[in-house]
Amino acid sequence: MSTAPTARPVRGTHDIVGEELRRHRAVAETGRTIASRWGYQEIVTPIFEYTEVFARSLGDVSDIVTKEMYTFTDRGGESITLRPENTAGVCRAVISLGLYQQLPVKLFYYGPMFRYERPQKGRLRQFHQIGIECIGAPEPLADAEVIAAGAHTLEALGVLEATVLELNTLGDLESRARYREALVGYLRTHEAKLSTDSRLRLERNPLRILDSKDEGDRVIVAGAPDLRDFLNEPSRTFYARVKEALDRLEVRYVENPRLVRGLDYYTHTAFEFTTTRLGAQGAVLAGGRYDGLVKTLGGPDIPGVGWAGGVERLALLLAEAPQPVRPLAIVPIGEAAEAEAWVLARDLRRAGFAVELAFEGKPGKRMKRADRLGARLALFLGEEERARGVVKLRLLDSGREEEVVRAALIARLRELS
Repeated sequence: MSTAPTARPVRGTHDIVGEELRRHRAVAETGRTIASRWGYQEIVTPIFEYTEVFARSLGDVSDIVTKEMYTFTDRGGESITLRPENTAGVCRAVISLGLYQQLPVKLFYYGPMFRYERPQKGRLRQFHQIGIECIGAPEPLADAEVIAAGAHTLEALGVLEATVLELNTLGDLESRARYREALVGYLRTHEAKLSTDSRLRLERNPLRILDSKDEGDRVIVAGAPDLRDFLNEPSRTFYARVKEALDRLEVRYVENPRLVRGLDYYTHTAFEFTTTRLGAQGAVLAGGRYDGLVKTLGGPDIPGVGWAGGVERLALLLAEAPQPVRPLAIVPIGEAAEAEAWVLARDLRRAGFAVELAFEGKPGKRMKRADRLGARLALFLGEEERARGVVKLRLLDSGREEEVVRAALIARLRELS
């Protein structure tokens, strides 16, 4: 019998529970912890923005804007879009809240993003990202710090060795303009063999063709001019200083001159931490510098650099899922003990312990449930124990038992934790 539409999630979304949720939470909490150590404060932006926030920042011919955004008109007639990424939203918030008055602004975020894509492993229509943005710092050291913080996050997750940091520079606007002219000239000679998408990009944003996944395009791109040959001296100096700082911080990288990233707002540094362990979805944490973005959104002309990491992809890389919390199981014996057990459970929860207390059932049934939940201790409370003011403890891994005076119970449980 087929499942009714109301009883299953929308294609490209799924419910997260159990081991998957523990992996997901480990990524988010690790990202938050490491970001805090590097001086980044958390920000929570709305999951939808005015459509123009993304259309202006991502480029009106980008795949995200033309093919992937969830856009709708609300009841007030406004065009609204569920956020496909969060850098634009964070920059909009910096403008809205006037945070640019005290620079640099260093922000961390975590939350769901939305893109209409063909669902596959590591790629969903509702997915989650962690990310950091350093806004208002023009120095190459800011790029190095952001990248090093990303490496630190991956290291804390135990997945850094499963990734390779690919690094490139896009140069400043002058360098990119010179390169664009040379690239277009080269691609024109191969235009008939380019994919449909790349022929469209040739008019509006030819650098995107360097990042094409089409096999025919890749063959053509292999012979394209090298952007590094068109960098002016300031761009070369900037890139050199980024690499020098990464070397000092012992962050290993490989240079990839074809790495351009997929969004219009990037300048100078571009980078990706990639892996071969997830099939086609190789990038797990990526970003770069976006000096013109805040101005594009109507704010002051201030620089920025940051990255986003895919929570689902990083969760898949974790060697082991964090273990669930093992509760204490209270097993009352008799009606009088039943009432007292609820008071005891309340007191233990207030003291910081996870406690399992079934609503009903004989001791044997309660113990079976405690086993299913992975309880580490059972606390037996019967008439005899109540009369003597004690609780019987059983360590379920070893079977060892002991009695503890009620007044000393919390202290003893902490010793056993």
